[in-house]
Amino acid sequence: MQENNTPVPGGYRYAPTPATRFLWWLSTAEADLLRDCSIDRGRYAIIGMNVLATWLFATLAWTYFFSTVTPYLMVAILLGILMGGIVLSIDRTLIRGISRSSGRKAVPVLFRLLLALVIGLFMAQPALLYLFNKEIKVQVSLDNEIRRKEKLAGLDSLYQPAVTSLNLQKQNLQAELTARYREVAAARENFIAETDGTGGSGKVGMKDIAQAKQREYQKLDEAYRQLGNNLQPQLQRADSNLQVLSQRKIQEQAAFDQLLNDGFITRIEALQHLVSNNTAVAYRYYLLVALLMLIELMPVIAKLVLPEGSYEEKLKLREQLEKELQETRHAGEMATGKSYIEKAGEHDRQLLAAFFAATDPVRQQALQQKIKAWQESGQPFKSLYEELKKELATHA
Repeated sequence: MQENNTPVPGGYRYAPTPATRFLWWLSTAEADLLRDCSIDRGRYAIIGMNVLATWLFATLAWTYFFSTVTPYLMVAILLGILMGGIVLSIDRTLIRGISRSSGRKAVPVLFRLLLALVIGLFMAQPALLYLFNKEIKVQVSLDNEIRRKEKLAGLDSLYQPAVTSLNLQKQNLQAELTARYREVAAARENFIAETDGTGGSGKVGMKDIAQAKQREYQKLDEAYRQLGNNLQPQLQRADSNLQVLSQRKIQEQAAFDQLLNDGFITRIEALQHLVSNNTAVAYRYYLLVALLMLIELMPVIAKLVLPEGSYEEKLKLREQLEKELQETRHAGEMATGKSYIEKAGEHDRQLLAAFFAATDPVRQQALQQKIKAWQESGQPFKSLYEELKKELATHA
């Protein structure tokens, strides 16, 4: 940065550039005090650069994070700028609270360490999602396939009692039909065997026996057909219910498949699986977390590492001067207020004394008139006293 020197009576005064003033603002330095401290100007510019780097990194990291959860790029940018501003505010607040000359620096440092740990762990997620994008896509596909199988197994378990009951009902109905059909088939075979002499009585032409077996066969066949007509609606109903359950399972599975995605949480879970199952990924994961923590800590580290100079002394002296001036101003205001109250009270007392002195003859004349009227009216003394107290007394 180019330094500008402004001529003043007795020499030159340093005139910082707008960029330098901005870095000083980031480092929470007072420009009017710092401009005359030639050594500390560079120190606080370095602190400002660290704050600027942390601010930009936080803005970019949060922007990338929000880009993974919203399809609108402008929304992600605005939210990233907002969160970057919050991180900047936290950095400036903590830097402002650190001072070597005070014993209060441990609290902001410890708090900053904890905050850096949380932010570093969180900011590592979008960074790793970007770095291992291809591997994460493969892992997401595998994880979604596992979820799909688990969902299918859950649906099978959910509908299994109903499916088992319908299949058992169907089997019982079919078993009953099969038993009846066997009876009909046996009767038909007996009838045929009787007619051709291969079975039954073993004599061909035994018309009466053949007719009896024919009637038995026809009776059983008619009963079988009637039973089939009666059981067929139940079989169709069972098949229809089974088909409904199967279609419902297919629909629920399809709806679940629609919910499978590669969103932020899904990718984070895939990343966790990669870290758990891959030593190389785990090593780079923790290395990146450490690096991010270092970036988050750089403003505080710079504030603690860089030595104090004349600026800190000037800041303490200016603060002490402002306190003394404020105390002096407050004491003067109190003395002025007290004097005003005393003078005003004295003036009011004099005014009241003059008022009573001027109105006393009038009050005496009014008193005499009241007494004379009372004497003429013959009223009791108490009524005269009440009237005088009401009309002439100062305090009623």
